[in-house]
Amino acid sequence: MKLRRSFEEGHRRKLLIVVDESQEVESALYYAASRVLRSSGSVAMLYVIEPGEFQNWAGVRQVQLEEETTKAKALFRLFRRKLSLAGFENIETEEIIREGRLAEEILNLIADDEDIALLVLGASIDAKGPGPLVASFAAGRMAGGFPVPIAVVPGQLSLDEIKALA
Repeated sequence: MKLRRSFEEGHRRKLLIVVDESQEVESALYYAASRVLRSSGSVAMLYVIEPGEFQNWAGVRQVQLEEETTKAKALFRLFRRKLSLAGFENIETEEIIREGRLAEEILNLIADDEDIALLVLGASIDAKGPGPLVASFAAGRMAGGFPVPIAVVPGQLSLDEIKALA
C-alpha cells in the first residue's frame, strides 16, 4: 500500500467522488466540497467508462468511447454548476475520466495518486440497498483493507445538513 502524501509539503489533499447519473452523487459532492471549504484541498471527480458489449468491434467501441466521454464532460459541467449554485464556487475540482471496470479503476486511481486522502460515497435511499459502491467498498469484505478512509453520506440529507456535518 502506498503512503498517502496529501499532507506533506508540495502536496494537496484530494477528496474523491465517483460521478454518474445517480441521485446520491450530489450528497457525496456537497459533502466533499464542504470538507474542502473547512480544511482545504480539492474535489477529484472520477467518471469511469465501463467496457461495453461491443469490445471486438473497434469502430463501434470508438463511437461508444466518444459518447461516454461527452457524457462525462457534461456531468462534470453540471456538477461544477451545482457546486457554484450551492455556494461552493471557489472549490477547486479535478476531472478524471478512466476506462475499465468501476471498482478496479477507483482502486487504480487511488494507487496512482498519493494525494487522494478520502473516498466520498453517497448512499442511496432506495429500498434495494445503499448502492453497489457502498455495499462493496464500505460495507463489504474490502472495507477493512481499503487504502483510504471512506465517508458514506446518507442520501436523504439536505444540503444544510450536509454542510453542518462536514
